[in-house]
Amino acid sequence: MTVEELKELSQKEKARQQKFKYRILFCSAAGCVSCGSGALKDIFKEAFKENSFDKKCELVGTGCMGLCGEGPLVKILPDGTLYKKVDAETVKKIVRDHLINQQPVKENVIEPSHLFFASQQKIVLENCGEINADSIEEYIATDGYEALAKVLTELKPEEVIEEIRKSGLRGRGGAGYPTGLKWGIVRKAVSDKKFVVCNADEGDPGAFMDRSILEGDPHRILEGMAIAGYAAGASQGYVYVRAEYPLAIERLKTAIKQAERLGLLGNRIFESNFNFRVDLRIGAGAFVCGEETALLRSIEGRRGRPRPRPPYPSEKGLWGMPTLINNVETFANIAPIIMRGSEWFSKIGTPKSPGTKVFALAGQIKNTGLIEVPMGIQLRKIVFDIGGGTPDGTEFKAVQTGGPSGGCIPAEHLDISVDYEALATVGSMMGSGGMIVMDSTSKMVEVAKYFMEFSVDESCGKCIPCRVGTKHIHSLLDKISKKSATIEDVQLLEELCAMVKDTSLCGLGQSAPNPVFSTLRYFRDEYEKLLKPVENYVPSGEISKEK
Repeated sequence: MTVEELKELSQKEKARQQKFKYRILFCSAAGCVSCGSGALKDIFKEAFKENSFDKKCELVGTGCMGLCGEGPLVKILPDGTLYKKVDAETVKKIVRDHLINQQPVKENVIEPSHLFFASQQKIVLENCGEINADSIEEYIATDGYEALAKVLTELKPEEVIEEIRKSGLRGRGGAGYPTGLKWGIVRKAVSDKKFVVCNADEGDPGAFMDRSILEGDPHRILEGMAIAGYAAGASQGYVYVRAEYPLAIERLKTAIKQAERLGLLGNRIFESNFNFRVDLRIGAGAFVCGEETALLRSIEGRRGRPRPRPPYPSEKGLWGMPTLINNVETFANIAPIIMRGSEWFSKIGTPKSPGTKVFALAGQIKNTGLIEVPMGIQLRKIVFDIGGGTPDGTEFKAVQTGGPSGGCIPAEHLDISVDYEALATVGSMMGSGGMIVMDSTSKMVEVAKYFMEFSVDESCGKCIPCRVGTKHIHSLLDKISKKSATIEDVQLLEELCAMVKDTSLCGLGQSAPNPVFSTLRYFRDEYEKLLKPVENYVPSGEISKEK
């Protein structure tokens, strides 16, 4: 395909869409599918027949529309009316009242001024819920693959890397490593073969950011990977995605085939000398495979276990070759940066944490769903404006960010800026984007115990501190929760957590104690209320040999 043919295809698709009087978009992401949205297309068709409605309408299944707690969601174009809780009866009302009589079904309408949407700024999610994820033509009509065309016809690899560097984009997988710097290291590495890997092994409890992006806009990821391949000098890419994401896998497979058919993946892309292919690798669901060295071993067909670093994957990765690894959200930012410029991107968010961040908002909160907000937004604004606060009759208690690797942030820190540096000061972290809200009914010892149980189950067992230490930490938490522990056990708990954090091989073990540290820091009284008194306790920390 040439650049001219890409533009022609874009115009052709736009003209096709304009032929329809109405385009009815219904969320077909995993969340709404679980609520019954899979049947909406047939229900709409049946309603058209019952009402003898013969206007030209197109029924389009899209990715996540965001407000998952109100699904199934349906949007009517061109007016943009968004409907919640759409069932068979609501469909009949929409056809009869809205499409025929031009009167929206008010009881199901989500107003545009709804606070859930008011503070969001969509870059990564701009196409999710707006296009048919199974149609490469619809992606192209939103300027899809134009960024790839631009870099291949106008920019040198070094210029692409410099643009990403100037944007300030940091890896959205959790650590926040500067993306442009990582790309530059792989570019400079001397090797006959290099690889690009997309880490889609999202495993944090309550997290569904990467899954939703893959389900709603898979071509954005493929385009970002191809641009990375050109910049780094790689010709082969892999998307490592967990098997628990069947819909994302299905849509990725479709997207890869479509891109290959149009010559947007494969040999001599846009008639250049650049060749790039993408294959899928399906993970078995091991949380530790989110760690990059374990992930690479899994792609190679070996057991997913971390290895010491250095050497880093950028120097010695897949099969010993330099490998560029970024997560789904990071790659989804690449095309917009190339098309709109690094200066545009760097002005969003904060100077040290530019751009936006996608979060999966879950737990004890009124508006659960997928959100995208500028870096630096106040945590309070996310919880109480976008999220709508906790359910009626309860008070906010804490919010867990960063999944099992993060910490619980109490109400006293709700005014904190949501960025990499600020979250670290209160004992938490950005992580990949899970955000679980807890209310006054939550018991923080049980919260810490839950996350530690997760870490115990997901430890690969390679290093003793993680394999043994997390089990002992969990057993102490269990002892405390059963009211059979003493203050000495709490002291031992803190010592064990410090040991596991300082001596574990990889990020799983190093961060596993974080939920314990943060709950002890902010909710120590809940621990102490569960303890048995101990006679002759010596605060110096000397623990009896019997313990």
